[in-house]
Amino acid sequence: MNDTIPAALRTAVRRDPTTPLLTWYDDASGDRTELSGATMDNWVSKTANLLTDGAGLDHGDSVAVLLPPHWQTAAILLGTWAAGLTAARTAFPRPVDMLFTWPGDVDTAAAWPSGERYATGLLPLAMPLRELPAGYADYTIEVRAYGDHFTPIQPVTPASAALDDITHEAISGTATARAQELGITAGSRVLINAATYPDPRDWLLAPLFAGASVVLCANLDESAIDRRVSSENVTLVLR
Repeated sequence: MNDTIPAALRTAVRRDPTTPLLTWYDDASGDRTELSGATMDNWVSKTANLLTDGAGLDHGDSVAVLLPPHWQTAAILLGTWAAGLTAARTAFPRPVDMLFTWPGDVDTAAAWPSGERYATGLLPLAMPLRELPAGYADYTIEVRAYGDHFTPIQPVTPASAALDDITHEAISGTATARAQELGITAGSRVLINAATYPDPRDWLLAPLFAGASVVLCANLDESAIDRRVSSENVTLVLR
């Protein structure tokens, strides 16, 4: 039973580790990045190892993830949850143990009291930032040093906090219900407009718990949808 987010990810990876789990498009930059279940799992493990071995965070600590929809955001959120940490995404700043942001939101991030701070440019090919904000480490550089496999010291349970004060068990229920509301079913290949569905419960968790894969599109070019539906074998479009 997938009553935690890490359990849902394990199920997705076991189901077929080689097929696309999340495909990212940015129609402004022309970027396309495809992550299979195995590739996403590697990024998630590296991130969880960075958080625990690198930063010394422990079960229940909090991580602010102030990032827009993106495949790196997915890896950071899933890595946070794999490590038994709480992802903070509330609009109201509060003290956290670590923070992730990007150059477009550095001013907002400055209001959050935090321990270590990481930035990512959300650039094609996971390229590092050319200009790193003062006081930040570059996520895309630092994370590569960590292992591709992660085993938590303390297992994540349904009662563990996942997103702000919401538990994994509650997320499981709401993500499943949201998938039904959006028409996402097992085996669906869902094209999602990131601007319309910026909440990770929509673009990440609902498809994950439903057993679907995602084509996540930023700056979506409406004229490209039909072509993308064909090339990506899309079965559902959420504009």
